[in-house]
Amino acid sequence: MDKKYDYDNAVHMRNYVYNIHCHLVWATKYRNKVFTTPELVQGMEKLLKYIAKCSQVKVENIKVMPDHVHMLVSFRPKLSITTMVRTLKGNSARYFLRNHPKLRKELFWGNHLWSHSYYVGTVGDMSRKTVEKYIDDQYQNSPYPDLDKRKRK
Repeated sequence: MDKKYDYDNAVHMRNYVYNIHCHLVWATKYRNKVFTTPELVQGMEKLLKYIAKCSQVKVENIKVMPDHVHMLVSFRPKLSITTMVRTLKGNSARYFLRNHPKLRKELFWGNHLWSHSYYVGTVGDMSRKTVEKYIDDQYQNSPYPDLDKRKRK
């Protein structure tokens, strides 16, 4: 592997190495302010961490706000982002609403705790510009100097 970059933060598996981190954000249905007490916030954090652990997702950071959730997660490349988010949102909604029937009746109809949408952004140790420069500079470090005859931008 290339020693120019620090792979210490990567996860080393038998056949691959990965360093995948995503910032996830999703809101409650109708942006209802649900998590308004420390007990509700801690309960949802604990629930999301448990679901993530069962799904082989590492929660690196989590903040439960009154009407939305922020998570920084790392996961194996075999798991799709869509599947991971669906698992986190679906299971957390089911368990939370089952354990809080009063909130379920007052704030939500249709048994939906979360809105259908979510935000996902990838996070890495390097910026996009750094990666682009690294890729662009590959021919400069090549043992085949004539490989890149194209004009550089």
